[in-house]
Amino acid sequence: MHTWHWQTWDGGNYLTCSLLEPWFHGFFTRQSWPLRPNELVAAMHPAADVYRIKQVHGNQVLSSAAVRTHQDQVQREGLTPQVQSPPLFPEADGLYSDGQNQTVWVCTADCTPVLIADIQTGQVAAVHAGWRGTAAKIVPLAIARFQDQGSRTEDLRVAMGPAIAGEVYQVTTEVAAQVGSTIVDLDILADAAVGTDPDAIPSALMNAANPPILADEKPGHVRLDVRQVNALQLAQLGFQSEQIAIAPHCTYQQPEQFFSYRRDGLKQVQWSGIMSTETQNG
Repeated sequence: MHTWHWQTWDGGNYLTCSLLEPWFHGFFTRQSWPLRPNELVAAMHPAADVYRIKQVHGNQVLSSAAVRTHQDQVQREGLTPQVQSPPLFPEADGLYSDGQNQTVWVCTADCTPVLIADIQTGQVAAVHAGWRGTAAKIVPLAIARFQDQGSRTEDLRVAMGPAIAGEVYQVTTEVAAQVGSTIVDLDILADAAVGTDPDAIPSALMNAANPPILADEKPGHVRLDVRQVNALQLAQLGFQSEQIAIAPHCTYQQPEQFFSYRRDGLKQVQWSGIMSTETQNG
């Protein structure tokens, strides 16, 4: 059983997970607002390189090299904004390291921050997985990037940080069907039903063990557990339960710790990041 621990830094706190213990990492809270990754990195390693992206609720996963290339191009073309403005970042929703001492970051305010690490190579990734990214299988795509670099499934570790919990995340059945179609065995449903009844997939998943979709009192709506859907996507890739950890924290239900766009409608976020290391074994 994986454990989650509160750490203190700069007058605030952040979460770490025992599953990722070999790596400097953190799921930060609203207490660190408005600090950005270039400041939060001091909680991990002040000398580490910092990489981030412009998140767009898609499924693009970039390497840190792609970020460097993008920023070099921006500078060559003379598009660098004024010093007080944030730099220009490439659009994506996932980022993986390609060397040592690199921190990769994503920000969230109800969506799921996913940190991934390889126990053999020491390489890491950070993924922003909202319902749209989950429907587009961004986490499996991030796993594929690791595999492209030679990682084995059994060597990967995945921790999902604070996000809106399934019991309070109301969505339409159409959204639930779009997300649920990534994990349901469509062969068990009649093609006609899938095509004409938006409730077919949510209904099938409500009856599953550890259901990722729960009933809702509002007609045409259900409750969606995005983190559980991502866990089931990983299970389909061959991940075992001991390779996956899900934080027991809900951004919506814990306003003292976390920003929640669904709750407050404000564009405020908490950051999550992880630092790559040297090869862990051998």
